[in-house]
Amino acid sequence: MSTTLPPMECLYVTEEFLRELKGGNHSFRLPHPVPILRFLYELSWNLVRGELPFQKCKAALGSVEFVDKVSAVGLGSNFADIISQMAQDLTMSAEYRTRLIKLAKWLVESALVPLRFFQERCEEEFLWEAEMIKIKAQDLKGKEVRLNTRLLYQQTKFNLLREESEGYAKLSYCVFHYKAHALVGLYSTCQVTLLHRGSEDTTENTSALTIGIIKSLIGHFDLDPNRVFDIVLECFELQPDSNVFLELIPIFPKLHASQILGFKFQYYQRIELNSHVPFGLYKLTALLVKEEFIDLDSIYAHLLPKDDKAFEHYNTYSAKRLDEANKIGKINLAATGKDLMDDEKQGDVTIDLFAALDMEAEAVAQRFSELENNQTLGLLTGFLSVDDWNHAHILFERLSPLNPVAHTQICNGLLRLIEKSVSSAYNIIRQTHGRRSVSPGIASIDAMGVTSSPGHVSFIDLPKEFFQMLVTVGPYLYRDTLLLHKVCRVLRGYYMSALELVDSGDGALNGELLIPGKRVHHLHLREARSRVEEALGACLLPSLQLVPANPAVGQEIWEVMNLLPYEVRYRLYGEWEKDDERNPVVLAARQTAKLDTRRILKRLAKENLKPLGRMVAKLAHANPMTVLRTIVNQIESYRDMISPVVDAFKYLTQV
Repeated sequence: MSTTLPPMECLYVTEEFLRELKGGNHSFRLPHPVPILRFLYELSWNLVRGELPFQKCKAALGSVEFVDKVSAVGLGSNFADIISQMAQDLTMSAEYRTRLIKLAKWLVESALVPLRFFQERCEEEFLWEAEMIKIKAQDLKGKEVRLNTRLLYQQTKFNLLREESEGYAKLSYCVFHYKAHALVGLYSTCQVTLLHRGSEDTTENTSALTIGIIKSLIGHFDLDPNRVFDIVLECFELQPDSNVFLELIPIFPKLHASQILGFKFQYYQRIELNSHVPFGLYKLTALLVKEEFIDLDSIYAHLLPKDDKAFEHYNTYSAKRLDEANKIGKINLAATGKDLMDDEKQGDVTIDLFAALDMEAEAVAQRFSELENNQTLGLLTGFLSVDDWNHAHILFERLSPLNPVAHTQICNGLLRLIEKSVSSAYNIIRQTHGRRSVSPGIASIDAMGVTSSPGHVSFIDLPKEFFQMLVTVGPYLYRDTLLLHKVCRVLRGYYMSALELVDSGDGALNGELLIPGKRVHHLHLREARSRVEEALGACLLPSLQLVPANPAVGQEIWEVMNLLPYEVRYRLYGEWEKDDERNPVVLAARQTAKLDTRRILKRLAKENLKPLGRMVAKLAHANPMTVLRTIVNQIESYRDMISPVVDAFKYLTQV
């Protein structure tokens, strides 16, 4: 074994440096800053070799400036690291090891290195030799092994619900009575008693008291914190409208919430379990995501079925429905002569205005099981129930290949959000309409309640979330005709206010400075036009096709479209026909209207002009483009139909 330390080239603690320190030159300093770790290692190496007395250590530290500024604690930490590394050198002679031990003891006595640094980083044998521990090294090793085993490998056995009913019973009592704003806890000899008293306590005090009681129950009865958290969530699930539980949840780790809820969802995914996820669990999960207690993606990973599998199944189903819709009105070449004669038999012509809606109702009934078994759609329903449009919009975009809005429950939730978001703007229009004073100069504006007096405009602003909802609901806005009317009137008032803002050039409306600057007025008008165009193309016009024989709806939509330039209107008409081919219910409505129009035109004559003309008008109210295009094609082929068709047009509305 070598009796000396291995040679080392010193860059900073040189012979000249040592000579100056030994000579007591207090004014000596190194000219340049030095790296702290390299300097301390060279200094410790020379101290162990005996080249420099321990007492000169502080003088050496005072004669240099380090590259990185370091505190006294940081200096001691670096010293302890170097000493602990040198102590692991098994080739060090007994003389140098003895001096290393003395150096460590001197560093502690001189307060350069705290004792705990050496105890944390040095081996047990070195600590025993340096008299830094009071038990032998072997005993300390055994104690360390037992401690690590208990901390890392030994499982804590918590009392389960069936094993410790008293603790969980008191916990359930505490949680269920948390709504009462009146709890008092009396802690005595292994028992917590909760007494229900009057409502004189404040909510804040009650919350703090209940949290303290729950923590006491967990500690006293050794309850599993995750199981306690699960009980709190179950109570919240049973009372989802009670927001007081939101004050209890932050005392538990956020990461555990998604795992506990994930286990709940996985429980209902078992094949042998013939039960669906309760809606309360969806609502609870949505509320926790809305309040940012858990992340959407962390809980989304636990839901089934996976998106790819669900998309593949729906694509097959949607292709079948599109094929059925395209077959409407097609001639069956395999039909017999008798069938063809029955189809062409003269008699009363009837039309079914609800044929497409009946097909849609049947399709929704067929997909009802999908809503029950698809947990992602259930979570989407939960978001809509707690008015969380931000996360609902994320799921709508993520699940768009499934056309989730076709489900009645999801559609009703979305329509309720639209109603809520449009209510304030609609109230402004209704109120100004009620107290308006008619002026000839602005009569058309006043009819919608957008202005209340000449030159004085009620500004209407709509959030971007409202337009996102309209694009999302698409043609299914037809399910609430009253809401469809409100949306049309609000959109018209919104666009009219933007027009008036630009025309007046005045940024102050109703006494408030709303949009300063003429340039900003034009930007606002451009944004308003873009939003209205998107709402018309994605929602209003497709919804019109599914509202049977309702001239008022067509009139309301025209009042909005009439504000746009004619080239924009014709572009919307063209996009309207192309969009029909992507949605089965809209395509079925168009094909049914085309078929009924052809059947009516085959029998249209002067003798039956009145009843058949009214039928044409009913069809044209919902599908004007389809009906009129079919009529034009028939007239091009049969010129003698021009006169009866023109006479039948008198039953059409002006728009």
